[in-house]
Amino acid sequence: MRDILQELEDRRAQARLGGGERRIAAQHKKGKLTARERIELLLDEGSFEEFDMFKTHRCVDFDMQADKPYGDGVVTGWGTINGRMVYVFSQDFTVFGGSLSETHAEKICKIMDMAMQNGAPVIGLNDSGGARIQEGVASLAGYADVFQRNVEASGVIPQISVIMGPCAGGAVYSPAMTDFIFMVKDSSYMFVTGPDVVKTVTNEVVTAEELGGALTHTKKSSVADGAFENDVEALYEVRRLVDFLPLSNREKAPVRPFFDDVARVEDSLDTLIPANPNMPYDMKELITKVADEGDFYEIQRDFAGNIITGFIRLEGQTVGVVANQPTVLAGCLDIDSSRKAARFVRFCDCFEIPILTFVDVPGFLPGTAQEYNGVIKHGAKLLFAYGEATVPKVTVITRKAYGGAYDVMSSKHLKGDFNYAWPTAEIAVMGAKGAVEILYRSELGEPEKIAARVKNYEDRFANPFVAAEKGFIDEVIQPRSTRRRVARAFASLRSKKRSMPMKKHDNIPL
Repeated sequence: MRDILQELEDRRAQARLGGGERRIAAQHKKGKLTARERIELLLDEGSFEEFDMFKTHRCVDFDMQADKPYGDGVVTGWGTINGRMVYVFSQDFTVFGGSLSETHAEKICKIMDMAMQNGAPVIGLNDSGGARIQEGVASLAGYADVFQRNVEASGVIPQISVIMGPCAGGAVYSPAMTDFIFMVKDSSYMFVTGPDVVKTVTNEVVTAEELGGALTHTKKSSVADGAFENDVEALYEVRRLVDFLPLSNREKAPVRPFFDDVARVEDSLDTLIPANPNMPYDMKELITKVADEGDFYEIQRDFAGNIITGFIRLEGQTVGVVANQPTVLAGCLDIDSSRKAARFVRFCDCFEIPILTFVDVPGFLPGTAQEYNGVIKHGAKLLFAYGEATVPKVTVITRKAYGGAYDVMSSKHLKGDFNYAWPTAEIAVMGAKGAVEILYRSELGEPEKIAARVKNYEDRFANPFVAAEKGFIDEVIQPRSTRRRVARAFASLRSKKRSMPMKKHDNIPL
């Protein structure tokens, strides 16, 4: 009996070594952790339960039968993050470069199936050279099996991808279908075709970092939601994100203890809006002053800065925040900000996370570049996302809400539940100067008359009361009481039930 137990321990030790000491040392030399070290950091201490530790590949081509390491390049199992269950797979670059084989894919599919069955998030730690060439179409079939599960799991359980090494070819599509993608600066890459192929086909000379590095995908392409300095920081931030999310669409997000007065008054908010209507201010100040303990988890911070997305808590409950940012492009909506916010709103709606919207939007960004690239259709994505969302929706207009952008930003007409405005809000078709130039074109050569017209227009429309008179604004509130009013609004909506007309699925303008 003792011999058998010793054999088990020996085999486990061999499996834990992955590709061996030399390759582990090479991984560490690059500043990267091993697959198992990453899992240990991500999960609560001692909570990891592994599956398929001894699984090996079945390939016999190219003399592969002579090298069959345990685990086949991926560590899979489940554990807990702050006591809540998650499933995880971590690709092991020390084994065949983390490349995906038929059995490697089977291991990932198994935990995805279990996550769906048991209602828990899936976290993928990706560090792979792509499909295993020696297995040919079998590895491609394995990718497709994973892709299908990504599709089926979408909107059912949260899916989080952390890119912690190279991720090329078919390997990028599974993360692309997950809810959140995080990358590590200087050590992780995502591209469909690498620099060598790009040079051969298009004659473009580009480095891996320029083509698909963390900064490229967080600032230019919006493929990734965040970039972190190293593996440790990335895994810590994933733990923090999971704390905001429900385990599945079958239950609500967790309620955390909070030590912040719900009725807290923030007198500084009364002077947040500058006297000059063209002066910017930082909308993040409002978000943090409304949130419990000022805690705000921002998503896609480095992309489309004219709109802010992320999570806060109110009375310990998770709330998704979408807010125009006046310090970037005056808070205008454009193609990038519409896509960014629409994706976030749809995620919140999938998982019953209430949505809080702060509005200061002068309209859509004008220009040929925007029109040629389809701002109409991209802007409609955000409109569609808000219109189809059935979760509690609370909106606060702080300053400008002009034109179609007013409609898009969770207006009363898109089934907003509570629509508040500060006294500084201006809700109109457009700004006074532009409106007067259209309405009184014949008087443009008479500055005094135009100035009087502008003043008259401002007196009539540069306030929230016209909209309030029509019931489009539920209440004009004091800025300092925003936290209390918003928290009470969401408290009253906790039992909200609303459904859309029966359909197979909608056809959002993609």
